[in-house]
Amino acid sequence: MEAVQTNNRQLKLSDLNLQQSQIEVLEAKDRMIPELTLAGDIKLNSKFLLYDQGLFSSPQDVPVKGYGYAAGYSLNFNLFNGGKDRRNVTMKKEEESRRQYEAALQKNSIKYKAAAAYFDLYKAQHFHDFLTAEIQTENKQSALIESLYKNGTVLKSDVLRSSVKSAQLELSLSHIEKKMEMARQRLNILMGRDPETPLIINCQDTAVLDSIVTAPYRDYLDTALNTSPEYHLVNSEIKSSELNVKQARTALLPKVSVYSNYMYTYPQISFYPYSNDLWGFGQTGIKAQFALDNLYKSRHTIARAQIITRQAEEKAAIQKDEILLRLKEAYLEQQQAVESLETAAKNIAKNTETVRILRNSYLHQESLFTDLLEAENALLEARFNLTTAQTEVQLNHIKLLAIAGIL
Repeated sequence: MEAVQTNNRQLKLSDLNLQQSQIEVLEAKDRMIPELTLAGDIKLNSKFLLYDQGLFSSPQDVPVKGYGYAAGYSLNFNLFNGGKDRRNVTMKKEEESRRQYEAALQKNSIKYKAAAAYFDLYKAQHFHDFLTAEIQTENKQSALIESLYKNGTVLKSDVLRSSVKSAQLELSLSHIEKKMEMARQRLNILMGRDPETPLIINCQDTAVLDSIVTAPYRDYLDTALNTSPEYHLVNSEIKSSELNVKQARTALLPKVSVYSNYMYTYPQISFYPYSNDLWGFGQTGIKAQFALDNLYKSRHTIARAQIITRQAEEKAAIQKDEILLRLKEAYLEQQQAVESLETAAKNIAKNTETVRILRNSYLHQESLFTDLLEAENALLEARFNLTTAQTEVQLNHIKLLAIAGIL
């Protein structure tokens, strides 16, 4: 699991998304800093024609320099805009929290996929070992049946049935080997490795399969409602939509700011009397603005934001029901897997004894070869079922932890 958490590409992408949201919070805070601008320009001036007697009269040519320049600063600091800037920071923080929940949800999903791929490979390797051992046993048995046939003890049909079974086992072994290759590739990709990298797991270690302790269902339910990132995610959507409603209502409030500017200009052609000297002029004051059109326009914006909030609340209720349903389903599947494990273990003992008895009785011509084949197939299937049940117990437990948000 450590390799998955460190190298999985999807988890790396989630981390980058989280870093992006953290920077967006800082950007929102930067917008609260006063705006300070330094400005300067240089220009060529045309003739300054003053029409003191009207447009169609002869103008007076005011002597000004043919070039000019200016330099100065402009400062603007927001005093009040309905809390829009501060609320924008809060909205970005909520978005950061949402990204964190998404990253946690993604991590749980990837861990579960990695566990599923691991146990697919674990199960396939066990099946491979079972089939290999069964093929070796069947080859010895086929040689014995062939010998008995030559001595006239058994029928030709027994030799043919034994040959057919060997062919079926070889085909099943080939199918399992292909499944093992796909499971290795899937697990390599989840760990961020090259798909063709050799991968060997210890399929003989059953300690992890024997360490499952299932808590009461109520414990998983309480944990899911308190820590599940999926559940927190839908609640975060509600908070974000409520903030959007408040943000839309700021359009109904005035904006107040402090401003200051000062410019050195050459020549002075802004006020009469004009002059070819350098001059400086500045202003400092408080500015208030109120957009009257927002009294009408903002109604629809606020109404839309309120509908989005109600939609988020309904989605949260639906999502909560889905989480509870999936949690209950996973818990029942876990119980079923435990019961299947107990049944499979009993079947192993029963079928092992049945094969032993039928094999001895067949060699003494006291039972049919078809009965022995059926018993051997039942024993092989019981071994498959036991391994499947062992992995299902572990995998369902991991699924429970993933839904509860504590994987």
